[in-house]
Amino acid sequence: MRRTGRALAVTALAACGLTGLGAAPAAASGDVLLPHPGPDGLVWVEERTGDGGVVSGGAWDRLPTVLTVACEGDGDVRVTMRQDTEVAAFSVDCPAGEAGVGSVTMDPGVVRAGSFHVTVDASADNIRWALTVTQPES
Repeated sequence: MRRTGRALAVTALAACGLTGLGAAPAAASGDVLLPHPGPDGLVWVEERTGDGGVVSGGAWDRLPTVLTVACEGDGDVRVTMRQDTEVAAFSVDCPAGEAGVGSVTMDPGVVRAGSFHVTVDASADNIRWALTVTQPES
């Protein structure tokens, strides 16, 4: 399967695996926290509020992996990416009225081929967040 087709299939799978422990989609708004990641994207969670996360089944181990989270709402989020073990973890400050953004880039091989999950632990139920996982080919 071509990389673009695989990425679309994985994004669809990830959308099905979206979790939101007690979180509902945020109210519609005109501002996008993170734009669609394009053809390098494995996962795009457009917007959620409160705690949540995503599961995906399609990482490659031969490409770098970039996990980016944006949030807003006067608090913070703790982000963890796991396979069998923790692959990445970081926090992002979420100011009121504007987006805070945090990102981590992992070298090829840090994320192994196959499935992974990302957990977002928000400091409050009103924290809006979005995330992308990309594997740039260049």
